[in-house]
Amino acid sequence: MTKAAELAKMGEVLTNSQIGGRRNVFYNGGMQIFQRSTSTTGIGGSTGYFTADRIRFKPNSTAGRLTSTQDSSAPSGFSNSLKLDCTTADTSIGAGEYFFISQKIEGQDLQQFAKGTSDAKPFTVSFYVKGNASATYTCELYDEDNTRQISKTFSVTTGWTRVELLFPADTTGAFDDDNASSMTFAIWLHAGTNYTSGTLNSSSWAGATTANRVSSSNTSFFDSTDRTFFLTGLQLETTALPTPFEHRSVGEELALCQRYFQYHVSTSTAARYYADQYSNGTLVLDQHHSPMRAVATGTVIGTWTVSNVGQPNLYVGTEFSHYLAKPVSSTGRAYFYAGQNDGVSLDAEL
Repeated sequence: MTKAAELAKMGEVLTNSQIGGRRNVFYNGGMQIFQRSTSTTGIGGSTGYFTADRIRFKPNSTAGRLTSTQDSSAPSGFSNSLKLDCTTADTSIGAGEYFFISQKIEGQDLQQFAKGTSDAKPFTVSFYVKGNASATYTCELYDEDNTRQISKTFSVTTGWTRVELLFPADTTGAFDDDNASSMTFAIWLHAGTNYTSGTLNSSSWAGATTANRVSSSNTSFFDSTDRTFFLTGLQLETTALPTPFEHRSVGEELALCQRYFQYHVSTSTAARYYADQYSNGTLVLDQHHSPMRAVATGTVIGTWTVSNVGQPNLYVGTEFSHYLAKPVSSTGRAYFYAGQNDGVSLDAEL
C-alpha cells in the first residue's frame, strides 16, 4: 500500500471512529458553566436547575437535602467538577421516593443515533466520578418519545475514576426531530422499592417498567451527611467505544448553554436604560445573547430605580429578543436604572 493510501485509510478509520471534534452530545460536560450560582444550599425539595448549567435536579418526596457547588477538585486534564454534599440525611426511604440528576436532550440533537431504524447506533456514556466512600449508583437512558429505557450500574470510590458505559442500539422507536425533550440521561442517587424491586433492565432497551429502572444495590446518597458525589467529564457519543473527552472552549460551552438559559445583568452600579414614549406605554428592546431553544420565561432580577414610571414588566417576544415594558406619563422621556447585578433572566429549559 502506498503512503497516500495508508494516510487515506487512516483518515477513514479516524472519521468512522469519530475521533474528530463535535462528538459529545452533552452540554457543559466539563462543569465549566454555572450561570445561576456556583453554590446552592437546601436542594431536594423541588425540581429545577440550580447550579451547573444543563444539570437538572429531580427529587420526589424525600427528606434529604444537599448543597451543590462548583468544585476545583477534578481529574487530570480538568479544572472543575460538580460537587453534591448531603446536608440532611434520609435513612427511611419511602417506596415512591427518588432523587436523580439529569440532562434532557432535544430530539433534533439525537438523530445521528438513527434510533428506531435498522441502522440504529449504540450510545456510549462516559464520565468521571468520586465520593467520600465506595458507592453504587444507576445510570439510565430514558426515551421520552417512546417510553423506553435502559439502565446500568457504576461504582464510585474515593479517587477519581472514569466510568464507561455502552448502551446498545435500539431499532424500536425513533426520536422526534424537534426541539422538545426526547431523551433523559439520569444518574439515580436515591430510590425506593417502587423503582428497585424488579430486575434491572440493563441488556437491551425495553418498554419502561418502573420496578426495573434502578438497581436494588443502589446506594442512597442521603444515607449520611458524610456522603459526597463529584461529577465531571460527562460525554455521550454514537460509537461502540468511548473516546477521550471532547474539550470545548468556555466560550463555546457558554453559547451552547445560553440556548436554554441566559442572564442579562448590569455589571455597573447604575446602568441607565431609556425608553421612548408611545401612546400606551414604552418598550425597550434587548436582543438575546444568542437564539434560545424556544420563547423563554423571563424574570426581572433585583429592584429597579425608575423615573416617572413604576417597575418594568418583562415580556419575551420571540426566541431572539425580549422587552422591558412600562406605562409612561403623558410627557417626558422615561428611563430607569438597573443596580449592579440586576437585570433579567431568561429560561427556555427542557
